[in-house]
Amino acid sequence: MSWLYLAIAISAEIIATTALKASDGFTRLYPAMITTVGYLVSFYFLALTLRVIPVGVAYAIWSGAGIVAISMIGYVMFKQTLDAAALIGIGLIIAGVLVLNIFSKSTMH
Repeated sequence: MSWLYLAIAISAEIIATTALKASDGFTRLYPAMITTVGYLVSFYFLALTLRVIPVGVAYAIWSGAGIVAISMIGYVMFKQTLDAAALIGIGLIIAGVLVLNIFSKSTMH
């Protein structure tokens, strides 16, 4: 169940961060409301995740997945560019999350 909670936390964080960009500095009501609710949901489910999964592992996966997803959303939706260094960094983040999930005994599958 903890992995489901983590997936919900990641999804809510991605939605909230996307809405944060769309809120234009919290000047647009509906995106600002989505941001607020999204972060509340994200932190709630991250907190539930931490009952079982160690904080370092859960946070690494939560933040890493969020960074990768938001970078891709920024590229597609907001026409933000990603240079070679950004793409290499994103690749390293993905590699790190995979190493944690595949090889670490700390993740408790």
